[in-house]
Amino acid sequence: MSWIDQRPDDAMAGAFDAVAPESAQTVDPVIFREAMSRLGAAVHVVTTGGTAGRAGVTVTAVASVSDQPPTILVCLNRRSGSNTIFRTNGVFCVNTLGAADEQLADLFAGRTGVAGEERFAPDDWSKLTTGAPVFNRAVIAFDCRVIDVKAVATHNVYFATVEAIRTGPSGPVLVYHERAYKSV
Repeated sequence: MSWIDQRPDDAMAGAFDAVAPESAQTVDPVIFREAMSRLGAAVHVVTTGGTAGRAGVTVTAVASVSDQPPTILVCLNRRSGSNTIFRTNGVFCVNTLGAADEQLADLFAGRTGVAGEERFAPDDWSKLTTGAPVFNRAVIAFDCRVIDVKAVATHNVYFATVEAIRTGPSGPVLVYHERAYKSV
């Protein structure tokens, strides 16, 4: 019996419903973005590969959901052209970048003008279980299969079980803090 069979669809009923009245006050989006810039986060290149092709994006919105079964979430902006590829393939790999991988972060963030399949050319990539591209120098790589996607505000939240992990070289990781790359 799989994990999905053990969790009926209604187990998450209401999990994404608003808990405040519709007239709830929120902060100004500009103030919110400034506050979030002060929340340092690891930089990841999230990749996918499969029948829809390969794609990848740079993100900081990655979190552990559970260890039984090992499950993580990744948030991708719905305006990203890669969303369709991620949804169709149903797999992804979270590649946590080392401190020396700023250029790769910029490449997959779309800051270099290089797009699509060409983004995979400069570095060494391999595969683990799902077929999603794994960056061989990643500090850690989580090879995942999507189990659910929820649309929340401007993003899709991808929930996925972890099928394989590759531990890379230890050392400082790349973080994004106050709109700049730093190492920790």
